[in-house]
Amino acid sequence: MTNFNIRRITKHLLTTHNELRRVFPPLSLQAIEQAIKASESSHLGEIRFVVEAALECGPLIRGQTARARAIDVFSQLHIWDTAHNNGVLIYLLLADRDVEIVADRGIHARASDEEWEQICRMMENAFKLEQYEQGVIRGIQAISQHLTKHFPANGDNLNELPDAVVVL
Repeated sequence: MTNFNIRRITKHLLTTHNELRRVFPPLSLQAIEQAIKASESSHLGEIRFVVEAALECGPLIRGQTARARAIDVFSQLHIWDTAHNNGVLIYLLLADRDVEIVADRGIHARASDEEWEQICRMMENAFKLEQYEQGVIRGIQAISQHLTKHFPANGDNLNELPDAVVVL
């Protein structure tokens, strides 16, 4: 085990749900949910925001990355199960301060990995300034621009996935 892994394990063990509630109090979670609702009124896409305080011991010791965990969560929440294959997951692993965006094939084919990475880095920079709610909302707005461009609302705008924030 390297020092990097020991540091990461320590960070995960010290990042509790109390820390998560501190940086995302109930009013922030409500504001994020409202931002998702507002965003989805302008396009046919589906956005989910999931925040997880820290990985459990098994995945952590095995070295699971935030990206791998985000892909697991994407599948578990059935974000791929939308009519236009345009669901997008914003996943935040708080202990690592790592944001991952996983986009279903319908939108991923129309937006590059670099565009998703740019949104992730913008959000992470906001988190470094402890602007958690604002960082997430700016990320939702940036994703919404892609979804509005490629999947504009057309009057048949069904809400296929819940808008509520998922806290793991």
